[in-house]
Amino acid sequence: MDSTASHSSFGFVGHRRLLAMAVPIVLANLTQPVLSTVDIGIAGHLGSGAAQSGVSLGGVALGALFFNVIFWGLGFFRMSTTALVAQAHGAGDPAAMRGHLWRALGLAMLAGLVLVALKALIVPVAIDLLGGGIEVRQAGIAYSAVRLWSAPFALANYVILGFLLGSERATLALVVQALINLVNIGGAFLLVRTLDLGIAGLGAATATADVAGFAVGMAILWKLRRPDLPPLEWRRLWSGPAIRQLGAVNGDIFLRTLCLVACFIWFTHAGAALGDVTLAANALLLNFQTITSYLLDGFAQAAESLVGGAIGARDRRAYRRVVRISTLWAMGTALLIGLVYLAAGPALIDFLTDSPATRAAANLYLPWVTALPFVSVWAFQLDGIFIGATRTRDLRNGMAVAVICYLAMANGFVLLWGNGGLWGAFIGLMAVRTLVLGAFYPRIELDSFPVGEAA
Repeated sequence: MDSTASHSSFGFVGHRRLLAMAVPIVLANLTQPVLSTVDIGIAGHLGSGAAQSGVSLGGVALGALFFNVIFWGLGFFRMSTTALVAQAHGAGDPAAMRGHLWRALGLAMLAGLVLVALKALIVPVAIDLLGGGIEVRQAGIAYSAVRLWSAPFALANYVILGFLLGSERATLALVVQALINLVNIGGAFLLVRTLDLGIAGLGAATATADVAGFAVGMAILWKLRRPDLPPLEWRRLWSGPAIRQLGAVNGDIFLRTLCLVACFIWFTHAGAALGDVTLAANALLLNFQTITSYLLDGFAQAAESLVGGAIGARDRRAYRRVVRISTLWAMGTALLIGLVYLAAGPALIDFLTDSPATRAAANLYLPWVTALPFVSVWAFQLDGIFIGATRTRDLRNGMAVAVICYLAMANGFVLLWGNGGLWGAFIGLMAVRTLVLGAFYPRIELDSFPVGEAA
């Protein structure tokens, strides 16, 4: 395929096309803190007294952490679907897009059913491991046991989101995500405030929202179907090569995510060893990094889709342009985030806590968080590029190297500089991810485009 033909098949990638992908993703990401705030607010008013409200809050916190770990670990369903569908989309192969969709949906539903089948075992064990008093753990189990019923639909929603992003329909992805959050919020008020179902009602509201999102997502997929395609051949859908490809991509992303989770767990553990005030300050400051990730993820996920499309179309010019303009927008966003934290960071800290000791500790380490966007933006962008190119083995290996370096830095820096050293090691983690993936980066273009193709 010559360069001109491939360029016309994929189309011109400009700033408008990139922002049409990135902005809806950012907006969808930013709905998550709103939902968490509503859940916490409702849980904080459950019961007849402050003690009971604290139990409810603790139960929701434990349950939310349990699901965050599970669904973060299984987030490969979204990422792999985006990459594979985007490459098929760029290649102009709707049959392959359909195959990737149904294959991932089947595996996601199966994984969700396994979680439901093991619910009676994994929920109590996981909540007990997370700690807390007896009443708080009981509340966490009540919340989680109800919410886990929707696991097949929640994981299927990851696949639907991945398909919509991979086919450059980010606005529809935003619609589905917004609907899930609205149903969740409305259901929480109805089941908890009106029907008085307590903390289990919060879990049921989230489960209902997952089912509603799945129903609307499937309706959207039905509207987007291509009636001119030949009937789906189930034997071909579940063929060995197709399953091995999906398994390899998902496995690599899963291991990479586990490494990242391990880093956050170690960060929290090391901070806790430095005292309760330090633990609270670090937890508060990690909210800043969460907001940073919500914003920068928009450009990284847009890069996933558009890089995959350019590679599928064998369009070297489009690939280079996607990398360039998505990184420019991400860099600009990182600069803006850093300036906001520099100017308004102390005020945000005061808003988030009334504790003078926590405020003082958080302000002491605020400069590290202010510097983080300028370092982490490169790691975010490279993640998106490597996922879009399905270079997941490089992504996995790069993260493994980064984790080893991070643990070495964290242990050494904490001994020398305390909590400041812990934050320095966290920045080092992002820097090592960037350096290692940067070393692998030239191989993407070398392997993805035919030798001699015009650039």
